Amino acid sequence: MRILLVSQMYPGPTDPDLGVFVRGLEEQLVARGHDVERAVLDRRGGPKVKYLRLAAATRATSRRFRPDVVYAHFLVPTGLIGALAGGAPLVVTAHGRDVRNIGWLPGIRAATRLVVRRAATVVAVSDYLRLELEAKVPEARGKTEVIDSGVELARFTVQTAPEGGPRFLCIGSLIQRKNVLRLARAFERLGEGSLTFVGDGPLRARLEGRPRIELAGVLPYERIPAQIAASHVVCQPSLIEPFGQAVLEAMACGRSVVATRIGGPPEFVPPEAGVLVDPVDEDSLVDALRTAAALPSPNPAARAAAEKHDVRLQAEKVEAILERAARGPRA
Repeated sequence: MRILLVSQMYPGPTDPDLGVFVRGLEEQLVARGHDVERAVLDRRGGPKVKYLRLAAATRATSRRFRPDVVYAHFLVPTGLIGALAGGAPLVVTAHGRDVRNIGWLPGIRAATRLVVRRAATVVAVSDYLRLELEAKVPEARGKTEVIDSGVELARFTVQTAPEGGPRFLCIGSLIQRKNVLRLARAFERLGEGSLTFVGDGPLRARLEGRPRIELAGVLPYERIPAQIAASHVVCQPSLIEPFGQAVLEAMACGRSVVATRIGGPPEFVPPEAGVLVDPVDEDSLVDALRTAAALPSPNPAARAAAEKHDVRLQAEKVEAILERAARGPRA
């Protein structure tokens, strides 16, 4: 099967952590014998004209490659670009922000409805996101399936936990949605251990200088498994988390987690693997840190839960959807 992969997020030389979940699925599709070409953006930022360039590159690649199916990540703009690239059937995955943007940014609802109508199948990375999409875009009802991005179990392996502790870790942008300030306050109230933030963002200055809190900055994706191995508990108490990739990767490493109950994590974090919290309840967050730190480390239950989301299994599900779409009519 010839697959044209279109994404506004893909790892590049300057941003090797950008859209690694897209590359992970791509690699598995190639390993399963499919011919994949891509039209992607592989760096953050830049003027909006980059989307016009991506559209031109997508159309040129489609004419040359003549794909059996277009596989786009993100509804708008990438899904729209894929929909307009040619006549090949379209499958598009919604990841979160693309759904939240519907009704918030002018024109996004109309563009998303066009993409959904054009798509043979829409994939949502969590059931939470599916429900939100179907509420905002009724055309998605009956054609949306839930498949998360999965985790590379060979990359994220179980390692011996460090001595001492407890060592807490938070991986993600230092922004309001990630709830990093409330996490820092809850950790300070806990009164023991250390907390490391991996990531950067506008709230960095408000986290600097706090005792027992380390700001590691943005790290290459290849170093994330080692960072997780150096912790006991990984925290992602976001105000909303459409899926929770960092949580799943931590569980694959056998680490207990503290995760938000708003979004995707309740769908894959069992009680034995961690604690789900109301992200705006600081008292509950303090208790969650204490409870998660008392769980085993490594935590076999966390690894077992993560194994159900092996990226190889997720790629098989995506493959079936792509093959079904490729057998369907062209636009």
